[in-house]
Amino acid sequence: MNLQSVELSYPIVITFITYAFLMLFIGFYFYKKNQNSKDYFVGNASMGPVISALSAGASDMSSWLLMAFPGALYAAGLGQIYIAIGLSFGMFLNWTFVAKRLKIFSQIAKECITISDFFESRFHDDSHILRSICAVVILVFFTIYISAGLVSGAKLFESVFNLSYVFALSIGFLVIVLYTFLGGYKAVCWTDMIQGLLMMSSLIIIPFVMIFELGGFGEAFSTINDVKPQAFGLDGGGWLVVISTLAWGLGYFGQPHILIRFISIKNIKEIPTATFIGITWMVVSLFGAAMIGFLGIAYIAKFNLTLNDPERIFIVMSQVLFNPWVAGILLSAILAAIMSTASSQLLVCASSLVQDFYTQILKRKTSDKNITLLSRLGVLIVACVAFILSLDTQSQILSIVSYAWAGFGASFGSVILFSLFYKSMSKEGAIAGMISGALTVIFYKHFGSNFIAIYEIIPGFLIASCFIVIFSIIFKAKKHTIKHYEKMLKEI
Repeated sequence: MNLQSVELSYPIVITFITYAFLMLFIGFYFYKKNQNSKDYFVGNASMGPVISALSAGASDMSSWLLMAFPGALYAAGLGQIYIAIGLSFGMFLNWTFVAKRLKIFSQIAKECITISDFFESRFHDDSHILRSICAVVILVFFTIYISAGLVSGAKLFESVFNLSYVFALSIGFLVIVLYTFLGGYKAVCWTDMIQGLLMMSSLIIIPFVMIFELGGFGEAFSTINDVKPQAFGLDGGGWLVVISTLAWGLGYFGQPHILIRFISIKNIKEIPTATFIGITWMVVSLFGAAMIGFLGIAYIAKFNLTLNDPERIFIVMSQVLFNPWVAGILLSAILAAIMSTASSQLLVCASSLVQDFYTQILKRKTSDKNITLLSRLGVLIVACVAFILSLDTQSQILSIVSYAWAGFGASFGSVILFSLFYKSMSKEGAIAGMISGALTVIFYKHFGSNFIAIYEIIPGFLIASCFIVIFSIIFKAKKHTIKHYEKMLKEI
């Protein structure tokens, strides 16, 4: 039996439409509540620990968690589990070491509502060079990242409603853009919390039912050993592959849509609670996703099913294990994952276009109401470009996400870490690190196969770090920049 699409039924259609309208209602509600651009971009920096943690997790994981990661385990086996280990460790370090310092510095700087604001304030860059580079990096890699979400949406609607790829892509595009366009940051955070809980619930329920249907772990593992014994291999295809998958954790330090959650949290006292909630959510969700992919090997073989696209394993399991009403709710988790990440990323792109290019670099003066209006226009422009990039029907979610993840991890991650922990870091060091990190990732993505076959975030992060140190030694940090840093240290 070939399973590439879900049998269309009214319960699934009703569930999807209900869920989409619920998210749009939340967006419209906060559309009425947003009073200024700071409300639209960071919720006026008043988010509690539960919302901040679940929002960071949901916007971080995206459809990758429910489609690409289970697909990787289904296709390659346990060797892909190092991605989950690297991500869990990276998230823990991010919440533990970056969150507090970034929040304190943003409070000292007062008007830090974007990552570009932080970099410019940290290094007293009146020339706006750092802001310009930051904005370009954000727009390039987030547009790529958003296209991954649109591809996921296309695969979902294509499977659920038996639509053509382009028509399915168009539906996902409209749903995501409309509610981001309306609600802004508060809407995104509240919907992310709901969507994060839905995602985790689905990743707990499906593996449990799979184990029951397969007759327990012993029977499931025996079946996997019979049909695909190499799936138990933990070498991941060699030590370079293991290092590459673990290196995904480095990307956490540079993801703007995650870092902005640290700025928006109400106060630093709530960070430990948010850390615990966030890490728990992530470990449980990653474990569930891994089990779906790995146990899927046994299920597909035992019941003589055919799956041509591994990234649809979650969709297939939702279809065959549950009645249409429950399947509709579980499949809505994919829509939740797509909406949570794409909306957060669109919001960061919009803030970059308006806050960085329009008001800061071009020096255009306008009312706060017009800034919010222009931001919504920015959402539409970036989404349209991402839509065009998503038209390739052969696109693989994991490949797209890994590229964007590496771009941010190498260019922003290195600069964020050094800016928070290296007192003598200079503006020139930050500029050199950001540019070298981004360019190394782009170069290695397209030409890296001619060298060492390793994930591009590793050379990108290392080269960026070297450039930061070298340029900070050659071009010394200004005295008032160092004093500003020391002021932050006193608050810790």
